[in-house]
Amino acid sequence: MTGTKDLQIVNLTLRVLSHPQVDQLPHIFKTLGQEYDDKVLPSISNEILKAVIAQFNADQLLTERSRVSDIVRQSLIHRAQEFNILVDDVAITHLSYGAEFSKAVEQKQVAQQEVERSKFVVAKSEQEQKAAIIRAEGESECAKLISDATSVAGMGLIQLRKIEAAKENATTLSRKGDVMYVPRKNILFGVAAGRS
Repeated sequence: MTGTKDLQIVNLTLRVLSHPQVDQLPHIFKTLGQEYDDKVLPSISNEILKAVIAQFNADQLLTERSRVSDIVRQSLIHRAQEFNILVDDVAITHLSYGAEFSKAVEQKQVAQQEVERSKFVVAKSEQEQKAAIIRAEGESECAKLISDATSVAGMGLIQLRKIEAAKENATTLSRKGDVMYVPRKNILFGVAAGRS
């Protein structure tokens, strides 16, 4: 467990493959003992890992993971040579963040989704406004055409439409079993009134 440049807690697991310099084995066993790798590698690995991780922000650890691994590898190779240990391979095998960072990432994703939803709502509203304007212009043009037609041809077309609507209503009402009586004036919706 170590901290990043932006003070986030990170849990890391590091795998180190190494072997001693064969010509230095007597010196290694004399100074460090036969458990040299258990004495040296954990401490220098933690030291290097903490130093390298502290140079990066939490999000950089994900986006630049291979670069971080390379820096750790090179630093560990150099430091292990001081103890006559040769490092064959170094890999970050596990990387996880603390609960606070994970929660912050989740909140950021939710906020981004909310922004996208808001953009969609605004775009939809703009399209609905444009549609309403186009519809109003169409209705205005339609009213103008009807007005022009009635001034030229008279009210005959409007009377025809009223009669057609009254016939349709009468047909619909006659199919219903619960309608017993419809007064004559109501079925034509004022057609007769226009004649008087």
